[in-house]
Amino acid sequence: MLQFPLVRHCPYAPPEEYGQLREKDPVTRIRLPDGRESWVVTRHEHVRQVLNDPSFSADRTHADFPNLAPAGQPLPRDDSAPSMLTMDPPEHGPARRAVLGEFTVRQIAALRPRMQQIVDERLDAMLAGPRPADLVEELSLPVPSMVICEMLGVPYTDHDFFQVNTAAMIKRETPQDERRAAFGRIRDYLDELIAGKEDAPPDDLLGRQIRKSRAGGDYDRRSLVSLGFLLLVAGHETTANMISLGTLALLGNPAQMDALRADPARTLGAVEEMLRYFTIVDTVVARLCVADTEVGGVTIRAGEGVLTLGQAANRDPEAFDEPDAFDIGRPARHHVAFGFGPHQCLGQNLARAELQIVFDTLLRRVPALRLATPVEELPFKSDAAIYGVYHMPVTW
Repeated sequence: MLQFPLVRHCPYAPPEEYGQLREKDPVTRIRLPDGRESWVVTRHEHVRQVLNDPSFSADRTHADFPNLAPAGQPLPRDDSAPSMLTMDPPEHGPARRAVLGEFTVRQIAALRPRMQQIVDERLDAMLAGPRPADLVEELSLPVPSMVICEMLGVPYTDHDFFQVNTAAMIKRETPQDERRAAFGRIRDYLDELIAGKEDAPPDDLLGRQIRKSRAGGDYDRRSLVSLGFLLLVAGHETTANMISLGTLALLGNPAQMDALRADPARTLGAVEEMLRYFTIVDTVVARLCVADTEVGGVTIRAGEGVLTLGQAANRDPEAFDEPDAFDIGRPARHHVAFGFGPHQCLGQNLARAELQIVFDTLLRRVPALRLATPVEELPFKSDAAIYGVYHMPVTW
């Protein structure tokens, strides 16, 4: 029986065991770090089934919820309001709808000029600075951090605070007391920030949520802190890693990079392929079965945990032709890098827009971009729940 989680030993490929499971035993039992067993599902159709079926709960407070923390570390418990990510019906729908309007295609389109300005400013600074430059520090981290901070009304001057504490939370080997302390520091910061907005709510996302909730008679600062935490952490960490990895994929495929530079109309399709190819959030998506359910001919019983392996699903040959190849011309929109079903990533329109603007601008303004160190020497985030690269020296 395999011991989870498995780590990536190649930046361009999932663990080889994923392919073996998907082909021979797509719904199977594995062992978690705490010694308990759980199911894993690896095929694209099965992952989508689990993520879209109310028989599988997202409530992490249940004692039987699968725990991927290192052995002996329990799932954290605190007095925070439930996160949207961990809500089930009927609470989840209203909570999601309350903020969904902030992330519509129309709303994100209105933000594009400011996102373009941020990207240009960061590239101005990088090009004016010394070479080699660290793409992670100069572009990947600042762009999504500045965008989400401005949306929420969070001072960008505090971005180091968020990045340090987020890193502590997502590293697999961080002791649980340190993980809980990092969580608490961000939560307390947001609580104080939101309290300061309550007397005269500004026209930012948090301020609008205050006004909207008060108008509905259900304002709860704890719930808004939970929402702010989710958007702030998810809004910079995931997109930052995709900027770095997407750039790495293009540098490793110069013909495709040239094709993209020649025809920016292809960028959105290329973004979908990057998301599929890397699937940076993999085993983070877990569920607890609450009613006996058949998946792929196997009955999963109530009270049993399930891990959905997004990276395995996104390399499923039944869903994608030649899935291990990076191909910007591939129709990849049906990937599960943003999840699937009612909990599908709230900020996916924002992430797509940021990535499109970054790659269009980077390819146009820095045509001679290249790595300044061999790929095999890059420090990849094999120790983190969200995959990426810690530093990426580039020159031009």
